[in-house]
Amino acid sequence: MTVEVPVRWVDLDALGHVNNAVYLNYLEEARDRLLESRLGGAFAHVVIARVEIDYRQEIARGVRFVMVSASVESVSTSSIVTVERIVLPDRTLSAQSRTVNVMRTSDGSESRPLTDEERAGLEIAREETSGGSSGG
Repeated sequence: MTVEVPVRWVDLDALGHVNNAVYLNYLEEARDRLLESRLGGAFAHVVIARVEIDYRQEIARGVRFVMVSASVESVSTSSIVTVERIVLPDRTLSAQSRTVNVMRTSDGSESRPLTDEERAGLEIAREETSGGSSGG
């Protein structure tokens, strides 16, 4: 799943580049669309347990948009690991992240296993990304 995300003036900090915390919002745009497309209404019960971000290249003033992609890396009993990338218009990698997303019960009190249907949709997304190979 790839989305174009506009860079807004409010995203910039005093140094004239996108604030590091705003990267989380950009990454969320693609990740949320991916998970919602595969989980439907159950997407409302996904919470983030961990995010790792590698910042590679700043998003400087004057960049009007970035392309953000998200893919499913792995699926376990109650969690989904996704990988996201922010790419500048010149195709330079700006940031890469790895996110652990956990399914929660409807009341949010605890994690819950993925249903067979949820798992099937996520596995299709994972296979699309890896090209059906086991190499990643």
